[in-house]
Amino acid sequence: MSNSLDSFNCRRTLEVGDKEYVYFDLKEAEKNGLSGISRLPFSMKVLLENLLRKEDGRSVTKESIQAVASWLEDKGTAGVEIAYSPARVLMQDFTGVPAVVDLAAMRDAMAALGGDPEKINPLVPVDLVIDHSVIVDEFGSPMAFKRNVELEYKRNGERYRFLKWGQQAFKNFRVVPPGTGICHQVNLEYLGQVVWSKDEDGATVAYPDTCVGTDSHTTMINGLGVLAWGVGGIEAEAAMLGQPVSMLLPEVIGFKLTGKLGEGVTATDLVLTVTQMLRQKGVVGKFVEFYGPGLDSMTLADRATIGNMSPEYGATCGFFPVDGETVNYLTTSGRTEERIALVEAYAKAQGMWRESDAPEPVFTDTLALDLGDVVPSMAGPKRPEGRIPLGSIASGFEEALAKEYKKTVDTDKRYPVEGEDFNIGHGDVAIAAITSCTNTSNPSVLIAAGLLARNANRLGLKQKPWVKTSLAPGSQVVAEYLERAGLQKELDQLGFNLVGFGCTTCIGNSGPLPEPISKTINDKGLIVASVLSGNRNFEGRVSPDVQANYLASPPLVVAYALAGSVTMDLTSEPLGEDKDGKPVYLKDVWPSNHEVQEFIQKNVTRELFASKYADVFKGDALWQEVKAPSGQTYAWDGGSTYVQNPPYFEGMGPTPKPAGDIKGARVLGLFGDKITTDHISPAGSIKAASPAGKYLMDHGVGAADFNQYGTRRGNHEVMMRGTFANIRIRNHMLGENGSEGGYTIHYPSKEEMSIYDAAMRYRQEGVPLVVFAGVEYGNGSSRDWAAKGTNLLGVRAVIARSFERIHRSNLVGMGVIPFVFAEDTSWQELGLKGDETVTIEGLDDIRPRVTLTAEITYADGTVKDVPVLCRIDTEDELEYFKNGGILPYVLRDLAA
Repeated sequence: MSNSLDSFNCRRTLEVGDKEYVYFDLKEAEKNGLSGISRLPFSMKVLLENLLRKEDGRSVTKESIQAVASWLEDKGTAGVEIAYSPARVLMQDFTGVPAVVDLAAMRDAMAALGGDPEKINPLVPVDLVIDHSVIVDEFGSPMAFKRNVELEYKRNGERYRFLKWGQQAFKNFRVVPPGTGICHQVNLEYLGQVVWSKDEDGATVAYPDTCVGTDSHTTMINGLGVLAWGVGGIEAEAAMLGQPVSMLLPEVIGFKLTGKLGEGVTATDLVLTVTQMLRQKGVVGKFVEFYGPGLDSMTLADRATIGNMSPEYGATCGFFPVDGETVNYLTTSGRTEERIALVEAYAKAQGMWRESDAPEPVFTDTLALDLGDVVPSMAGPKRPEGRIPLGSIASGFEEALAKEYKKTVDTDKRYPVEGEDFNIGHGDVAIAAITSCTNTSNPSVLIAAGLLARNANRLGLKQKPWVKTSLAPGSQVVAEYLERAGLQKELDQLGFNLVGFGCTTCIGNSGPLPEPISKTINDKGLIVASVLSGNRNFEGRVSPDVQANYLASPPLVVAYALAGSVTMDLTSEPLGEDKDGKPVYLKDVWPSNHEVQEFIQKNVTRELFASKYADVFKGDALWQEVKAPSGQTYAWDGGSTYVQNPPYFEGMGPTPKPAGDIKGARVLGLFGDKITTDHISPAGSIKAASPAGKYLMDHGVGAADFNQYGTRRGNHEVMMRGTFANIRIRNHMLGENGSEGGYTIHYPSKEEMSIYDAAMRYRQEGVPLVVFAGVEYGNGSSRDWAAKGTNLLGVRAVIARSFERIHRSNLVGMGVIPFVFAEDTSWQELGLKGDETVTIEGLDDIRPRVTLTAEITYADGTVKDVPVLCRIDTEDELEYFKNGGILPYVLRDLAA
């Protein structure tokens, strides 16, 4: 039985069919002291239930529960800290491998402290889905899928053996093998339960399914009514080991939806509109909850699409309450009848069921959108919130070509490609990819892409020969319904052959462009484009050859493969000519909403989901052939370039040492606004001339076998060398015309060198480091290596104008202090050049959100005191910092 103190006397039983469940009844809690809580947003009710069930008088007190009721008055502005315990953890392999590496290292460290290694075990269910490693090497052929899978196993054998070891070594840990689907779609279609149940002391406790994940797009499952968001790998590891997630009660922004989407308007157009609106509103660190009559006609797949892009609009999550559509989806996707009945009964009993005519909840603030106002759109060329109506893409690119990319001469000139009978120029689409978790979960846009391909084929249209085309569905279910509907063969005809089940292009796994095309792009300095159905289009992410990246719906991806250029206005210019030489326009091939829905009803069935998920953890023949070591501690291979024992616990004693002040620190980097975690810790290709490339070559790895940074995250030696090594990152210490790609100036020698080499020299000299940055430092993916690498380079503090939520938390979790300028200033206004030294005292007595002084000494001897606000936000985070990070804190706690 749950050991909650139950101060509000709300433990009750719920009968569903012939089963009885224990639950913590919000309606009873309201009667017993928590007045008014029925008016809370649905997402806040989930947090409240969590606290009622977990009340222990220490991490969760009666006062913290009462603070949730008080939210109705302060609406999240009071800054109240709570300890939240998610039901489970979701991982993908890029972030999952280093998490399992850390757990394995913690087992070794536990043994070194004289404790029991078996104590290092997930205490909540953990699912790791291998979905980030497949690369689009082969494309546009029937053999693409088979060849890409073979290469995936060849490159990642070491990592997969390690994950198989983890699957047998750790309890509560399951691995979904490669080739199954993207973690967020597998979560939506199979893993998510909406209401979780667990046997405790002879009773079955029912409670909301909640989740944290090591991928920022974990938020997708909020479309199913499962409260979830992305956390850093370090924070996820702590949650796995039974530590609550420390958080502040959030502000909740209500987003009212009315009306219906118009003819020819897709869920992608909607989510790009929502993203732009919420970025303009400013919702970083806040919950967004959707409500209003527009939900009555909105499919669950559309809701999941909106939930997915929460990181792009900056919110912690974008939540949709449980209602009849949730139950419809659970039914179609093959959940058990018992689970579906529990979901409906529990949600209604708890006041967590959305009714169309119910009073609107209380929100911190609201905004609204009439779905009928949404128009066909794309976002680009380098920000997800940069939505542009379809008719303005060509003019928008032309403007960016001059302003962003500084191309003003011969912009219409085209250049021959060696060995080919075509030429290319600025704005040509080099990559057209149906990819990513955002859209490949949604039958409406995938069916629409297939139907557009069918219509184009009937008219004799062809994709342009310079376009690299690919289709990477989010799950095997998608591939099967496209096949059954007869649409995969239509996509194949235009080069959109199946290339793999995984994230591919959206995370930089687009694979190399054909060499002659790549050479022409680079030799002539061409700004070519990608059009992808993804959620991320940051610089340097999709492909090193492609600078302009546009997010678009899958049918528009196909359309741009036919058009071949973003310099064309698809609303008025023809895609091409039919067999009789007549112009064919987008409207001639775009399918009707009615036809799309007919195909969905006929081909997307409960039986299909049930058959594809019947044996989801078994894997294909290649997975079954992977031989894994056994044992409860891992036998580290010193020669491995994929998996190494990290140094986080070296020399760690049972009690922490004082943090010590930062004295005479040198500046490692001066960075601008919106530096992403991709900039800080790239996921893509490894350059031979980079420190990471040199390390691999020194260890006998040829350039062809480098793989990418994302697959090397189990090896700290590669990852610390890759920190701040993105080809597009600009360190302003080198001046406006200085080198891009991870360079700095070492002082006092004034030598230019890689950031890694400078950090190692400073370490030898015993000099601590700081980094300065602008607004929204660390936005993008929830990438723990952006914090781990920062720590391993010797950076003690990052001083920025503002931080992205997850990255700030990750820095604290690795013992690096995030500071923000207490006054509205910046390193630019302070006139910093990077040759200064920085001293910050008082760290041994630091408190959450205290203002300290950064004493900056300029090269000419001038000293300036700059107030900086410590962004260690909570008492729990303070404990993590004092222990040198969250993992040493948890280890000491478990060893005590």
